[in-house]
Formats: sequence, structure tokens, C-alpha cells
Amino acid sequence: MKLIVTDALSAAAQAAELYEELLSRKPNAVLGLATGSTPLGLYARLRALYEAGRISFRDATSFNLDEYVGLPPTHDQSYRYFMEHNLFSHIDLPHERISVPSGLDTSADALAGYDAAIEAAGGIDLQLLGLGGNGHIGFNEPGTPFELGTHVVELTERTRRDNARFFTSIDEVPTHAATMGVKTVMHARAILLLAFGPAKAEAVRASFAGPVTPEVPASVLQLHPNVTVFCDEEAAKLL
Repeated sequence: MKLIVTDALSAAAQAAELYEELLSRKPNAVLGLATGSTPLGLYARLRALYEAGRISFRDATSFNLDEYVGLPPTHDQSYRYFMEHNLFSHIDLPHERISVPSGLDTSADALAGYDAAIEAAGGIDLQLLGLGGNGHIGFNEPGTPFELGTHVVELTERTRRDNARFFTSIDEVPTHAATMGVKTVMHARAILLLAFGPAKAEAVRASFAGPVTPEVPASVLQLHPNVTVFCDEEAAKLL
């Protein structure tokens, strides 16, 4: 594991360089993408690199980590909407090679089909992750078995409270999400995790300086051979 402590702006720039290098070396790379406030700086940097002609996504494929159950892609709090607004509509990634878990069809076939599509695409080359305050990655909440593939999870009260700032009230925050499982994430060839701010300090400590346990889902990343973690001094203060 490579841990880089820097400010969020520098982290975004350095992380974007990883994408630039990957897509230069492998234009048809498969990208695992994430949502939330944490990757916004990275996505802004990727847009800038694209506009400057330094990076192209035209041969790439993407799979997003998760989606709220019950929200259609057009809902302004759906993760598909988030990705369209913050990245997809600004770059040349073909829409037919964009995949986000369905928030409407969460049947066993649809969930298994998501993992099958990732495998058919050749597997994820670089998986982007944020870090939940309780150590979750994707929406794999504490206690989620490591061996699960893409599945539906009931969100904890803490996760719903953390995400309530994006909604009018916590009552509007969905109670469930479809998410890549830890098994799916760990099959990526390389993993990039971003964590910023004092609210992430305990999760960073538990994930990267504590035991590997399903009670801290991100701790499993200690077992992956190629993980890069960017965090600021506030997030790293307990290490």
C-alpha cells in the first residue's frame, strides 16, 4: 500500500496523473468510478486534462460502484445523474460503455449480471474509492462479508445521516443501495482511495493501521497488492 499525505488539490492532480498514465498505456482501460463529494476535485482535473487534449476516454469502459435503490437515473440525487453532471457529459467516454448499477432492477439476475459484465470487459484496471466515516467502501457497511459480489445492502443510520446533506431531509435518503461487493472491488488490478478531512481520521486509522476485519470493510485493502491512498493531514492525523 502506498499512502500519500497531501492537500486535496494536490491529491486530485496526482490522482489524475494516474489516469493519464493508464489511458496512455492502455486506451481501452476499464475504470471503476465512485461518487460523493470526495472525488469532485479529481473529476474536475480529469475534465481539464480532457479539454487540454492530454487524455481521452473514447476507448475506455466504466463501471460505477453503487446506486441508491429506488432512484431512477434521472433523479437529481441518483449516482447516474451525479456522474453525468460531473464527468460523463464533459468527456468522450461512449455512453454505451458506461455502466452504473440499476436502482430500479435489483433482481438477483441484474446484480449477478453487473459482475459478469465487469468480467466480460476484462476486469477493472483502476478502481476509485472514497471512504465512509464507518470504514465502508462502496456501500459495503460494517459487517458485510468480504466474499460478496454486487448486492443490495441496507444503509446504516450513520451513512444515511452522512448523506442527508444532499437531500432535503434524512427522510428522503434511500434506505438501501445496490453496490459492488468487496470481492468485486478486490478483483481490480489497482485501487485508488481518497480520504480528506478530520471526519475520516478514525476510519483511516482503523482501515490502514488496524486489523483486517469485516467490521471495517476498507481494512481488506491491506491485502490488495496495488493500493494508492491519498489523504490530507487531518485524515491522516491518527496514523
